[in-house]
Amino acid sequence: MSELELRKEIIEVGRRLYAGGLAVAKSGNLSCRIDNDNILITGTGTFLGQLKESEIVKVNLSSGKFAGDLKPSSELPLHSLVYKNFAASVVVHCHPPLINGYFAVAKTLKAMSFETKFYLGEIPVIPQETPTVTDPEPVIAALKSNNLVVLKNHGSVAIADKFQDALAITEALEEAVKSAAVARLLDKDVLDDLDAALKDDLKRTQSAYKMFSPEHIQAIVDLVNKDEFIRQKGKELNLTVKLAIKLDNSDAVFKFNFEEGRIVKLDTDSDAPFVISAPAPVWEQVFLGKLDSFVAVTQGKMKLSGQLGQLSKWYVPFNRLFVLFKEVKIQV
Repeated sequence: MSELELRKEIIEVGRRLYAGGLAVAKSGNLSCRIDNDNILITGTGTFLGQLKESEIVKVNLSSGKFAGDLKPSSELPLHSLVYKNFAASVVVHCHPPLINGYFAVAKTLKAMSFETKFYLGEIPVIPQETPTVTDPEPVIAALKSNNLVVLKNHGSVAIADKFQDALAITEALEEAVKSAAVARLLDKDVLDDLDAALKDDLKRTQSAYKMFSPEHIQAIVDLVNKDEFIRQKGKELNLTVKLAIKLDNSDAVFKFNFEEGRIVKLDTDSDAPFVISAPAPVWEQVFLGKLDSFVAVTQGKMKLSGQLGQLSKWYVPFNRLFVLFKEVKIQV
């Protein structure tokens, strides 16, 4: 896409944010990657709903120098650090009113739908004490576990390969907090029954294993096969399938052979209808319990060979499986 086309896309995204009530007045900022060295970012003091091409500033990532008289957004340090740490091509930072209101009083998102769990997962919430993000490092750390981060009392930051994807998760979160607020109005003691079954008191195994070692994976298998919830749901949903997990840039791959929720065999090959693969830093986040595997796939942090829609029919037992992942300690 040419630089001119990118500018037009930023203008369109700004209008969509404004139309959706996610950015009002002069709040929020947008950016996108032109190439490895340069980005486009909205200028300081601009209205996202009424952007002009001249109000979008070209900035060199290495030098910080920009073209023209208009200064880039004051959030340039945050945007720059995103592009230096991730392969993302776009950043959407806005101040959605429902998101801000919800997380001003709540620490975590109360998911009211499977879609929220599936596409958003656990939303990191970063304390924010200034009008501009003066300490972007915690935001960068949080973005390693989710492509969407909430800055408490400030707004949200979404990264993606395309503006469409960053907008989608931002809009999905605004809708999710709206649903949670309505549920709270109707029943102040509302509970999520799906999660209730997943709230057992699990004790992490005492040993710490090298990630993706045979001992590490076998410890997970042992936990799965002892788990009553997976056994019950496995029979109920006929969880009979082969699922492989693979560590990128290595020979480490393990295939779980499920029969009605029980792992009856563990192989070391990827000959399976479903293969989940990711680099070591991503798997580490998963095994530490900081990244939901389903969310990681939908957000592109992990790759799935096979149809996610087919795998999702076993969402409940597999969600439990990923909970058990983090109960086996890894060496970090």
